[in-house]
Amino acid sequence: MEAQTPCPVQTTVNVIGGKWKPGIVFRLQNGTYRFSALKREMPWISERVLIRQLKELEADGIVTRKDYREVPPRVEYSLSDYGETLRPLLREVAAWGEAHLSLEL
Repeated sequence: MEAQTPCPVQTTVNVIGGKWKPGIVFRLQNGTYRFSALKREMPWISERVLIRQLKELEADGIVTRKDYREVPPRVEYSLSDYGETLRPLLREVAAWGEAHLSLEL
């Protein structure tokens, strides 16, 4: 049996797809966010799930996390240089989404 070549679209979806990651990445392209600010912008996602999604994005090199080691805690998230390479893709996906929303289905 021959090994299958991985699908590049599926690979992309595996890294930035899912229910919450696209929204997180989309917001982070606007700049650095403290955890609390990101949580405020996405009140529909639980704190626990947001933390897990950010950790996964960080593990995949898409997001950087800066812990200032202060009291009270201050942690900031931003797109990494590698994550910045997603900007053209995010623009295209956003444009498609806007066009789709304007359709009368």
